[in-house]
Formats: sequence, C-alpha cells, structure tokens
Amino acid sequence: MTDQTEAWIVNPVGPLKGDVTVRGSKNAVTKHLVASMLGSSPSVISNCPDVGDVQITTSMLESLGCEVLNENGTVTVNPTTLSNSRVPIRFSGMNRIPILMVGPLLHRVGEAFVPLVGGDDIGARPIDFHVNALRKMGADISITEEGLEAKATRLKGAHIELPYPSVGATETILMTAVLAEGRTVLDGGALEPEVIELALFLQRMGARIEMRPNRRYIIDGVDSLSGAAHRLKGDRIEAFSYLIAGLITGGEVRVHGCSQDRLVTAISTLSGMGAQFEITDTSVSAWADSLTAAAVETDTHPGFMTDWQSPMVALFTQCEGMSVMYETVYENRFTYVPALKTMGAQIEMYNTALGTQASRFVGSATPCSVVVNGGAPLTGTEVVVPDIRGGFAYVLAAAAAEGTTTITGTHHLDRGYNHPIENFAELGLEIRTALVPTPPGLG
Repeated sequence: MTDQTEAWIVNPVGPLKGDVTVRGSKNAVTKHLVASMLGSSPSVISNCPDVGDVQITTSMLESLGCEVLNENGTVTVNPTTLSNSRVPIRFSGMNRIPILMVGPLLHRVGEAFVPLVGGDDIGARPIDFHVNALRKMGADISITEEGLEAKATRLKGAHIELPYPSVGATETILMTAVLAEGRTVLDGGALEPEVIELALFLQRMGARIEMRPNRRYIIDGVDSLSGAAHRLKGDRIEAFSYLIAGLITGGEVRVHGCSQDRLVTAISTLSGMGAQFEITDTSVSAWADSLTAAAVETDTHPGFMTDWQSPMVALFTQCEGMSVMYETVYENRFTYVPALKTMGAQIEMYNTALGTQASRFVGSATPCSVVVNGGAPLTGTEVVVPDIRGGFAYVLAAAAAEGTTTITGTHHLDRGYNHPIENFAELGLEIRTALVPTPPGLG
C-alpha cells in the first residue's frame, strides 16, 4: 500500500480579485503567549491567528502547568498554575519558542529546561545571542544533546550589546530584563513592529521599558507584573503576500486588518515597480497594468522584510526585465527556487552579494542572491514545500501558471497562515485538498 499525504491542488483561474482580512501576526502571537507567563494574573490575547504555531505554543504552556483557553481567536493564559520548569522533549524541533521561555521560567521557578530549537530550515539561527545575554544576567546555563538547562537564584540587569539586531534575542532580553534586579541596557536591539508590540504589551503588564535612539532599550526591573489584555496588530507578512496574489495574476486584492504603517517599505517597493494602491484607515489594495523589474535586498526593519522575499521573487517571474533579490538576513532562504525553475521560471542563483550591503554569509555554500529573468510562462507541476514562506510562493506561482499544480508539505503553510485555502477561495482561486502518494523525501 502506497503511503499518502495531504496535498493542495491548485487550478489557476486568471486574475484573483476580492477582499482578505488578516488576523494578528504569527510572529507576535507566540511571543505574547510566552510573555503571559510573567504575570501574576491571567492575560488575554485577542485577534490571534488560527495557525499551528499557536497550537504548539499553547500546548507547551499547558505542559508547564499554565491554564490556557482558546476561544474564537482569543487566548487566555493563566500563569498562576505554572508548576513545571521543563518543556517536554516532544516539542524539540517544532519551532523556536522554547528558548524564549527560559527567562520567564527562571523568574517563576528558578530553573528551566527547553528542548533544541526548530522552525523552518532557512539557515543557521543559533541561540548563542540568547545564551550570552542570559549568562550576563546571572543564569547558569549548560547545553546538552537534548536541549538547554538553566538555573538562577536571582537574575540581575546587565549591559548587553547584540552583534546583530536579532529579533528573537531582543525578545529574550526584554522578557528576562523586566523582572531582573536593577537596570538592563540593550544596545543593538531589533526594532521590528512585532518586537515593539511585545515591548508595549510588557509595559501594559507593568514593565518599565524605554526605547532610545540607535536601537537602545533601557529596562528597569520591577518586582512583579500583572496580567494584561491586548488585541494583536495585523500580520504584515500575510498582508503583503495576498497583495502579491492580486498583482501576480493581474487582479486586485484588498487586504483588511493590517495598517499601512506596517507595509510602508513593501508599498514603496511595489509602487516603484508600477503598482497602484488605494489606502484607507482600514484597508490596502493593489493593482497594476504592468510591472517592471526591480533590485531588492532584504534587511532588518525598516528595510525590506526577509519574509516578504519569496512572494516577491514569485512576482519577479511575471515582471518584464531582469530583477535581483539579495538576501542578507538568512543564508538559506532560496530553497524554494529550484521548484519555481521546474515550473518554467528563469532564475539564476549566486553566492555573490548583488546589493549594497556587505554579505553576512561570505564563504557560505548557499546562494545569497538570485537574478530573475521575468516574463517566462509558468506551468503547473508537483512541488514540495520547504518552509512556510517558500510554500506561499508556490501557491502564488501556481495561481499564475498554466495547468494544475500539486503542492505537498502543506503542514508548513498550516503552521504559518490563518485559513489560507479559504482566503484564496474567496479570491476566486480553485484550490482543494486531496490525498496523493507521498513524494520522496517528505516524511
């Protein structure tokens, strides 16, 4: 009997048109859930997306003894019942959330074990920034084959300078410093909207956090935090991706739920390629008569977001002329490109830094730049999703292709997007699920 796996079957129908409402950010919701562990009373997070990472994170919290209630996108976390300091090994490799739990667990219990980190295979995302910061604040940490063991009697503020504005490390430091004794000064912190949103949530819980120029945070530790309520801001990755769905098929998509300020760089980049926009207080829509090539490089906020990169490369395949995408944040972001090439896209990958910034991945065996010769017709085929964002690029390419595309490995998409099949169907795309023979390499 042949093993079978679930696949998405996509049949292109022409221009995609209509409205999509995005929920809160996947990259923010899990961090807010972890921050809820720090409170002396329950916290309520609303506008949560229905994605796999929320389910994984709430299961971790429950394994630690927290009471969690998820009703129609509103998650209530009661941390007062927390009774366990060890995140079970079964969560190893599922996502990168466990490392963020170390600081809160040290404050609540005095010790912590978290399994090895996981998430999409988009390049090395080491935990050394996290570990070094926690050690500076007084944590005794050892790394084993299974995960990270930590102990601390009392964490203390410290001066921490990040070599690179890592989002995850910044979040770890914020969630550890708020209850540490004394002042923490963080230099080189990340400024992504999701990080600022977390800082504001912690402030709402009673934390003393200041944001200074030049990526500096100043956190004065307090004795306790209370629970708080927060409605998550819209997911800028989803919003951008659905705008691309309209543009790549010659249609027009209006996105609700994500404010303009979260899409400034995306809007300006697409405008430079010929896209036109209608922007209101509650929605953003995009369309174009034709789109020209562009040279884009990813960067930390407020630069072009690395998670926007794969949808943009998919769009490049349908633009006239030669486009360039230079990746500076992760060194393995182009794993989705070979499948686009099998669909007919004319893309070349290079280890050369085709951009203005010095490459962070000198000597890496993986490409950091791609050049796309746009305008070549795409043809539907069978593809396997390598990661969340690359998977969405496949759906976009399938919507613009001729013929049927069968996409397997769609659990990645379920982990990162809120009801994507339903949203695409609302835009007119013919998309359904089916069981198909498991392709080689997909386990």
